Amino acid sequence: MKQWDKLVSWAVEIQSIAQAGLTYGQDLYDKERYRRLREIAAEMMAWKTDLPVEKVTTLFCNETGFQTPKLDTRAAVFKKGKVLLVRENNGTWALPGGWCDVHLSIGENTIKETFEEAGLHVTADRLIAVQDRNKHNEPVYAYGVIKTFILCSVIDGTFAENIETTESRYFSKEELPENLALEKVTKEQILMCFRAYEDENWKVLFD
Repeated sequence: MKQWDKLVSWAVEIQSIAQAGLTYGQDLYDKERYRRLREIAAEMMAWKTDLPVEKVTTLFCNETGFQTPKLDTRAAVFKKGKVLLVRENNGTWALPGGWCDVHLSIGENTIKETFEEAGLHVTADRLIAVQDRNKHNEPVYAYGVIKTFILCSVIDGTFAENIETTESRYFSKEELPENLALEKVTKEQILMCFRAYEDENWKVLFD
């Protein structure tokens, strides 16, 4: 693990311990110590990312209860051997997807996100992989994220510009754009989806 990654990992662990202590601790003096630990974790992240401590605190220390990872779903939609990517507002490309809503299952969320970002009604057919985001994507986040990749089939629909994406297009392996949204999907993750699409006996990958 790189030195940068170690510092982030330590900050995340300190924040997690502090949050659990604030949730379950009873002693007022202990809670005061946990709050200071949380501040130290935020200060470490701010020092490493050059973000204001206030901003890091808002992103990093705004939850209560036992700390658990967020869930991200990504749709792998294929047509004639090519994969569907959507262009984000900043010009980068990604598989359709996003945070899983609390009232939706992984499959339901994948279907919803694909319609919202690509205008397509799809079925969620097979689970490709379950990954720890910080082991695969950059930059490393201060909180945990579990990423799921779902192989989908198109029912119908056409792209319509929306608040999140400006275009959708199918790409072959050789045509994948260089400007991928690496915080959301990497070339290696897209190629993994190609392998799953081409293999009827694909076995789910997980970290």
